[in-house]
Amino acid sequence: MEWDWNFVWQIMPTLIQGVKITILATLLGSVLAAIVGLGIALARRSPNKALSRTVGFLAEFIRGTPLLVQLYFIFYVLPDIGILLPPLVAGVIGLGLHYGTYTAEVYRAGIDNVQRGQWEAAKACNLSAGQTWTHIIIPQAIPPMIPALANYFIAMFKETPLLSAITVLELMNQAKSVANTYYRYIEPITLVGAFFLVISLFSVVLLRWLERRYGKIER
Repeated sequence: MEWDWNFVWQIMPTLIQGVKITILATLLGSVLAAIVGLGIALARRSPNKALSRTVGFLAEFIRGTPLLVQLYFIFYVLPDIGILLPPLVAGVIGLGLHYGTYTAEVYRAGIDNVQRGQWEAAKACNLSAGQTWTHIIIPQAIPPMIPALANYFIAMFKETPLLSAITVLELMNQAKSVANTYYRYIEPITLVGAFFLVISLFSVVLLRWLERRYGKIER
């Protein structure tokens, strides 16, 4: 089968629409993962042993099961108990929860890396727990985490094709739809690979810039 540039330009608008959904799902999933990860990291440091152990067990359970299974559970199983979510919302939640358990470990390492003297200084200044976290610990802990968090952002982006399993019209799903409609697979599937490669390379360049600006952390 020969490469058909006319067909490429014909299907390009459809694929671009898929790229937009893919990027949107990645961005929203990353924001959710960052929030969930911070929440898990703080909960696991809680003096409340029941809370710490429960959150730790849930995090390990999510990390130990495939993302695809989790997406199926959120989209296909939760409706059986009355929780019906739109495909994109279900996909973002799945991505955010799954990667949130990994970013939690990055947060934990960053927080543990803050010198103990900073905690003691905050206590000596009579800062509350909230003030200590928001003004002393988190501002010092987060910058070195940024390269590692960016790595998870790239990994999440490359796993968005799994969202096609729950009918999200992201890039891979749009490409499959076009390919099945016209019975031509070489152009749409090749373009999918090209889009992922270009965006991933751009993300890697950004990651390298972040590493130079904020320094590397051990991974």
